[in-house]
Amino acid sequence: MSSSVAPHPPAGNATREPGCVRHWASAWVPVGLCIGVIAIESTIAFGADHTSAPLQRLVEFLLHKRFTQPEWWRLHITIRKCGHFTGYGIQSAAWFRAFRMTWRAGDPNRRLIAVHGLAMLGTFFIASCDEFHQTFLPNRTGSFIDVMIDCSGGLIFQLAIWLWMRWRGRP
Repeated sequence: MSSSVAPHPPAGNATREPGCVRHWASAWVPVGLCIGVIAIESTIAFGADHTSAPLQRLVEFLLHKRFTQPEWWRLHITIRKCGHFTGYGIQSAAWFRAFRMTWRAGDPNRRLIAVHGLAMLGTFFIASCDEFHQTFLPNRTGSFIDVMIDCSGGLIFQLAIWLWMRWRGRP
């Protein structure tokens, strides 16, 4: 007796089909998670006045060094700006991945350039919204310099992605 039911395709291929909900979720959930983390970090609780003491204790513990207040303030600002750079670089990579996974139209090389551009546009948009939001908080300030630091992180990550793809021979 034979069964008339066709065998199921391998589960791993189901998420790679562009029309599949799991595929879209796999592409866009990381973008949403990055935006969520940025939104949380953009609150009063993550202002410099609230992060300074815990970070100072952690860094002094790890480095076995005590910092004077001016030394610590310079280091704290550097840590925070590196956080901006890295966080938005990761955000930019998530945007790139999502657009690349879900946008299938056109010549692959032109599409790749467009996807890099859209990733940077998304990074700029979220960075601008974040800084605008901070202008309404009593212990935060919105800064166009921070938007530029954020976009610099995004640009460096996009360049790294482009170089990696070029090295691997992928369009």
